[in-house]
Formats: sequence, C-alpha cells, structure tokens
Amino acid sequence: MRKDGGGDDESGSRKKENICGGKNEKLEVISDYFLMCVTGVQWSQNRAISLEEAVYTAESDIKVQEKRRVDLVYNLSDCVKQYDKHESEALTGLADGMSKGNNVEDVSTAIAAVTYAYPELKSNENYKQLMNELSITENMIAQYRENYNKSVTSYNRYVKKFPARIFLNWTGYKVLEF
Repeated sequence: MRKDGGGDDESGSRKKENICGGKNEKLEVISDYFLMCVTGVQWSQNRAISLEEAVYTAESDIKVQEKRRVDLVYNLSDCVKQYDKHESEALTGLADGMSKGNNVEDVSTAIAAVTYAYPELKSNENYKQLMNELSITENMIAQYRENYNKSVTSYNRYVKKFPARIFLNWTGYKVLEF
C-alpha cells in the first residue's frame, strides 16, 4: 500500500462501479423478465382472440346457411302449391270435357283445350332446382358445423394449455360449449 492512501481510493472507486453496475444489471434483468411476461400475456391473449373469432365466424356461417334453408323450404312449398293448382285445374278441365260427351272427338277436343288453356308452368323444373339447392345447402350446413366444432375444439385446447391458461384466466377467457 502506498503511504498517501492512493491505492485505497482507486480500489474503492472500482468497488463502487461494480456495485452500481450490479444493481443496473439486476434492474435490467428484472425489467426484461417483466417485459417478457407482459409480451407472453399479450401474445396468449391475441392468439385466443384469433381462435375466438374463428369460432364466431363458423357459427355465423351456420346461421346464414340455416336462413337459406328456411328460404328454400318456403320457395319449395310455394312451388308445390303452384304445381298442385296447375295440375288440379288441368284435371278438372279434362274431366269437364269428358263429361260433356263420350265421343272420342269431344275428348280429344277437351284434351287439346286443356293443353292450350293451361300451358306448362315450368313448376316441375323449379321444384327439381329447389330440391337440388336444398340438398346442397344441407351439405354446406354439415360442413360448416364440422368447421365450427373444429374451431371450438382448437380454441378450448388452447385455453386449457399451460401457460396460456394462467394468463387467459386472468383476462377472463373461458372454455366454450359446443
């Protein structure tokens, strides 16, 4: 050691730097850990939001197709009523024509009159088209329900997994019902 005490001052200042540098490093580590936790919570919440939106979209798709199905059933009902009315009028006209006489010429004339008076209304083609659309709609509803079930399963699986379940419980996310 030096007599003037210079060595003590120099080593003392180094110790102060190490102590201060150590506190800054600890503060940095704590702030980095806190930042990682906040980022992890936010990432978990963003992922849950995406999965939840997929569930809501799938549910909406089902509702749209169910509304389409109801509309098609009403259209199909109207088509059947229209076709039934047409058929009833045609058969009534034919029966009236046949009741006026038993002559073959009279019957032929009555059939021709009914044919000209009641042209084909294309109801049969409309019926076939509506039935085809209804069948397609039923298939689409089945696919959308399957998609909905997969979306709910993915969401529930994510919400139940560790560590996301801890963060998501804090923010109010719950398991969804099918």
